[in-house]
Formats: sequence, structure tokens, C-alpha cells
Amino acid sequence: MRDSSLWAEQLAKIGFSLERARKIQRDLSKRVILEDCFPTPIRHIAGVDVAYAKGFSIGAVAVLDYGSMRIVELKISKVETRFPYIPTLLSFREIPPAVSAIRKLSIKPDILLVDGQGIAHPYRLGFASHLGIVLDMATIGVAKSLLCGNVVHDYEGELCRPIIHDGEVIGMAVYPRRGSKPIYVSIGHKVALESAVRIVLECCRGCRIPEPLRAAHIVAEKTKRKVISEMK
Repeated sequence: MRDSSLWAEQLAKIGFSLERARKIQRDLSKRVILEDCFPTPIRHIAGVDVAYAKGFSIGAVAVLDYGSMRIVELKISKVETRFPYIPTLLSFREIPPAVSAIRKLSIKPDILLVDGQGIAHPYRLGFASHLGIVLDMATIGVAKSLLCGNVVHDYEGELCRPIIHDGEVIGMAVYPRRGSKPIYVSIGHKVALESAVRIVLECCRGCRIPEPLRAAHIVAEKTKRKVISEMK
């Protein structure tokens, strides 16, 4: 209850409310497309990440050639952070810098890998799903931690295991290498779960994190350090 009251106070300061945010999530979650609606063959895939520094949100997007995983375009955006940090509402905080960076691109990627949850979210609308609907683009959620649900550990697959929440498969725990920690893959928008897992594994070139997300994270962190340095 203390957390809920605190969140309500934080949202009130920006003219928002928890009830309004939840309604938006419920409404948008009904618009998520759970099947493949992206161009084939895939030519370009992008990673999207957001970092924070001194009151600013830094959106970073890295576009890679799908076959070679070579970076072909990088864009960043720095915007004032207006939405507070509230668990399960992170997409509202991260959409502005991410959209701002993506709209600077001259190359439109076929799919976005997003550092965050897709439908593997209590309200079935994590950052990847929210972003996909806002931009009307195919997105895949790739998270480093589990937000909700449980992994079925006795599943037969070696590389992936289902994540179950309220009796529904909401994603897969994916193991890019034998013995590695999992990443948690879920549908964002316009990509079926089976395709999402396959695409993510094809982007993991010997590392736990897919190459597009690694590239986006590197540029986001580099920009973050620069912002902090300039404000000292």
C-alpha cells in the first residue's frame, strides 16, 4: 500500500494517475498482434535501449544488417525524464526517448529487439509491446530478468523453456549458450513467439545478449557517460 500511495503521488505531480495508466495498458494489450507480420527475408534488425543520466533519458537504436550483424546506422536521443520510475509502468518512461531516436533513422528496420518485456508482463504490455503499437512495427522483448510467471524447468528443449503466467505461455527463457544464464524472450508486437525465439538466437553470436541490443547498449552507455561528464 505504501508503494501504491507513493506511485499515485508521483503520477499526480505530472498530471497522470495509476488508474489511467492501467486503463491504457489494458486497452493497448488488446491490440497486440501475436503472429508474424514483418517483411521476409529480414534485411535489417535493430536494438533499442534506454539509459538515464542526471534527469535525462537517453534513447539509443542500433540498426544491423541481419545476415552479417554489421552495424549500418546508430542514432541517439536525449530527452528530459518526466515519468517516474514505477515497476510495471516502465514503458511510459522509456517510450519518449526510444521513439525520438528511432524516428531519426534513415534505414527502417524490419524488426526491433527491445531491452525489456513484451507480453511477459502482468498487464501483457511491457516496453516492447507498447513501443511496437506506438510505431506500428514488429518488436520482440528481450529481458535479462523475469518480471512475472514461472519458467518450466522440466521442459524437453535445451535452448528454451516456456514461461507460464496465469496458465498462459507468455514467453520463453532462452539459453544462447549451454550453461549460460537465460534471457527472457516474449512477443512484442507482430511477431509470433516461435519466430521471436529463432530470431533472437540467430542474433546471439557467441554472446548471451543479441548483437543489436549489445550495440544499442554500448552507444547508450557511452552517451550517458558523456552527459554526466558534461554536467559536472
